[in-house]
Amino acid sequence: MSADHTMAGHGLAPRSGGGVIHDIGYRSYEGERLSRGRIVLALCWHSLRSAFGIGRGVKAKIVPVLTFAIMCLPAVVDAVVVNRTGTRQVSYDTYTPAIRILVMIVFLAAQAPELVSRDLRSHVLPLYFARPISRLDYPLAKLTAFILACLAMIEIPLLILYLGTIAQAHGGSAIWSETKALIPGLLVGLMWSVLLASIALAIASLTGRRAYATGGIAIFFLLTLTLGRILIRVSIQSAAIHGAVGLGPVGHPPPAAQFYALISPFTVLDGVRQWLGGATKLSGPGTIGSPGSYGPLFGVMLLVFLGASLAILAARYRKVGIS
Repeated sequence: MSADHTMAGHGLAPRSGGGVIHDIGYRSYEGERLSRGRIVLALCWHSLRSAFGIGRGVKAKIVPVLTFAIMCLPAVVDAVVVNRTGTRQVSYDTYTPAIRILVMIVFLAAQAPELVSRDLRSHVLPLYFARPISRLDYPLAKLTAFILACLAMIEIPLLILYLGTIAQAHGGSAIWSETKALIPGLLVGLMWSVLLASIALAIASLTGRRAYATGGIAIFFLLTLTLGRILIRVSIQSAAIHGAVGLGPVGHPPPAAQFYALISPFTVLDGVRQWLGGATKLSGPGTIGSPGSYGPLFGVMLLVFLGASLAILAARYRKVGIS
């Protein structure tokens, strides 16, 4: 058998002038090509699953499962209390603020890098941008997915709390009263989700190293919250010493305390909540009390946080797309 026949039997073209063409079986794609919108939706769905570790190993599910369980625990406990006493102890619009803040910081720090830092480190963004999507479609899909993930973390416990309460309610008026109390709580949760997800993704997008992204997010939220609370407490105590305000549980803090509250996204969110008519007043060291006439300032600061985060995301991925 000749050499040319042997080569043909192995999927190789006969020699012609010394060159060999290998036929390794590649075929052109003849299936349906998705539109830009379908690609963005697919990326959003994949990112939402990644935020909860779905489709990955057990280790990827530990943080989202634990944080979600801890977030739901007060609602489950309150359902038991309502069954025995008939009175709901947890508010919809604040929902155990200390637990919510701590759990959300852990969730944001652990899962935001999962959505963006991995792609940056693996240098796969040019593959995304080779498809028919724009430079801003990628961060838009990631942000939408992470907002939905944060909504699930915040809103599902509220729905559990609501269902546990109305299960013991007697009469339509009681159910309607609980429904009216739930709606502002859901809107507050939406406000939290949009702002916190935007800030966390903006920080995570600055580096491809997951450890740096996680540390940066945790440090930003913890540092601003701690610093703001310390300064608020010091300003209130200083004003009380000089007789400017009392230290009652609901009192009106001095102007300095209101400005210090603008440092942290969490105190800004609570200031906006109260400014828009939040029913529950938080009290204790480091809380801002009622924002009073400074309410619009908290609204402006919320927009500043949100606008800065979105601008960082847009600039970051416009630069990555070009490079």
